[in-house]
Amino acid sequence: MPPMLEVKLDPAQLEKLGNLIGAAGKNAPAALARAINHTGDKAKTAMTQALTVQTGLKRKVIVKALKVSKASASTMTYTIRSAGGDIGLKYFGARETRSGVSAAPWGRRQIYAGTFMKGGRFPNRVAISKLNGQVMKRTGSGRAPIAKQRSGLFIPVEMVSGATAAAFDTVATRDLPDRLVHELMRIIGP
Repeated sequence: MPPMLEVKLDPAQLEKLGNLIGAAGKNAPAALARAINHTGDKAKTAMTQALTVQTGLKRKVIVKALKVSKASASTMTYTIRSAGGDIGLKYFGARETRSGVSAAPWGRRQIYAGTFMKGGRFPNRVAISKLNGQVMKRTGSGRAPIAKQRSGLFIPVEMVSGATAAAFDTVATRDLPDRLVHELMRIIGP
């Protein structure tokens, strides 16, 4: 099972919410789901911003990688998922230099010696269309065996660690109790 982040409410908040849920009656589950989805969307935005800085990936790559399953009146769970493995160096602002490719996983630029993205002799190197911008390295003594170079960064692991986990926790713990009260009061009325 993948690592998860959770939101905890203190007993005083639960007692107040229990009274409001009782007053809301059969409409309470829909209100709770709306509150969870609203807060979950805010937490996802904060996670996206933090994950962009933490990983060194572009925002559009992070947005494409994160998938959301929203809460409903029956599920009451807001899930942010990301699949995928070791991300290629191509996605970290890779550019070729004489000594190798320079890329910035985790936001720290470094040169990967012996790697390449283009063909030909310096300074007139040209892009090779079938490499599709990937960073490659020769794996044998000849020209032919080459392998795609990866960064060692996994988005699912980064999602539940460091600043990204803190951003989720901060937004969810700060905003969820008030949003639950707000949505329940909309049903109950003034």
